[in-house]
Amino acid sequence: MSVLQKFFKDTVIYGLAIVLPRLINFLLVRLHTDVLPNEGYSENTEFYIVAAFFNVVLTYGLETSFFRFFSKQQEKDKVLSTSLISIITTTFVFGIVLFVFRDAISKTLRINTDFYNLLVSITLIDTMVVIPFAYLRVTGRPIKFALLKLINVLIIVVLNILLLSITYGSESLRGLFNVSNPVEYIFIANLIASGFILLMVLPYMFKTKFIFDTSIFKQLINYGLPIMVAGLAFVINENLDKWLLPSYEGECINGAYSACYKLAVFMTLFIQAFRMGAEPFFFNHSDKANAKETYATILKYFTIVGTLGLIIVTVYIDVLRPIFIKKESYLLALDIVPIVLLANLCLGIYHNLSIWYKLTDKTRYGMYISLIGAVITIGFNVVFIPKLGFMACAYATLLAYGLMMLISLGLGRMHYPVPYDFKRIAMYLLCGTLISFLSYYQFDRDILIGTVFLCAFVIAVVLLEKKDLKRILKK
Repeated sequence: MSVLQKFFKDTVIYGLAIVLPRLINFLLVRLHTDVLPNEGYSENTEFYIVAAFFNVVLTYGLETSFFRFFSKQQEKDKVLSTSLISIITTTFVFGIVLFVFRDAISKTLRINTDFYNLLVSITLIDTMVVIPFAYLRVTGRPIKFALLKLINVLIIVVLNILLLSITYGSESLRGLFNVSNPVEYIFIANLIASGFILLMVLPYMFKTKFIFDTSIFKQLINYGLPIMVAGLAFVINENLDKWLLPSYEGECINGAYSACYKLAVFMTLFIQAFRMGAEPFFFNHSDKANAKETYATILKYFTIVGTLGLIIVTVYIDVLRPIFIKKESYLLALDIVPIVLLANLCLGIYHNLSIWYKLTDKTRYGMYISLIGAVITIGFNVVFIPKLGFMACAYATLLAYGLMMLISLGLGRMHYPVPYDFKRIAMYLLCGTLISFLSYYQFDRDILIGTVFLCAFVIAVVLLEKKDLKRILKK
């Protein structure tokens, strides 16, 4: 089996580990939008924005640092034990601070106090499992990783159905949980699932002797802190729109925007699946003679698949949309979907290109690039939401991710040149964008015309890549 074939195999397995659970979880959008008013869905969204922020702070780039040094260090057990001790200790300290100053923090973050307790509990538990999950990935155990992820989401889905559809609909059962707001059931389900997964991964936390190596810890922190800052900037880029929108347009509009934003999940899932398989692969393969050529090939096919996804979702949005969102009050923000899909594709290309600063240990550049994106996101949203409404949020996301992609491309060519086929990659991306936007905005989502465009794109890709595909498959 060739290196590329192994990469694609691992990516498919990790892809299933991420895509299948997330896709199952995404099916809850229909349940949530059916049961919750727009304002309730907005509350749900804001809860997980804060959770994402806490997750980045509590993990402080340690997951990527662990990949980097576990792959290059001979004393792998010390890297594992030092990482575990570090994250367990800091999680405990953060937990005390977050609960002691509960009232002040929850008020600042606009989170209901009851919701806040659940939020902190979920975040602390999810932080504890980061290194065990990273260990499974870096040691090549994708099936076990996938199984745990699937169990987690199945628990969440089953509990959501039971609590929202059955319990909340029954006056007699509702009193058992002392819950007045149905949104809280979503958070309770998440907490139970997270707790169960923590129990499942505990054995991996005791697979090695607990030895804290100060030298390794310093390397992990120095490498990881810029990634943490970049992660915080990413949370801003991804979520600030849904945090600001209620203040400008109200909770009802934010609920609709957040629900329609979810329709871009297919692109998000593809990117996450790719990263799960790619990140360990890139580090483990970096010392090979043909590493750069392999990275170039991977980016080209990533762009092809991502562009194909952009076209398919846009062309068949009227087929896919009723499956996930039926209530009319949520559909007023549907026009953001093609823009958000393209923005996320640019983000995926950026993640692919970002391997240059991770392999050269120049993670500060990732921090700088993400901060530039965050500044654009903040500035554009603040200036243009009052003028353009929720569409400004979509444009801000595309502008930020597109510029981050271009900056990383330029810096990568200087610090770690990879022979990417820029002309063909740009051609696929531009053609896919043109097809998607024409199909949606110019031809008013006409499925027949969109299908013709889609077929033409597929035929062009097959003709252009036929020789390359045959070469890869024969290896």
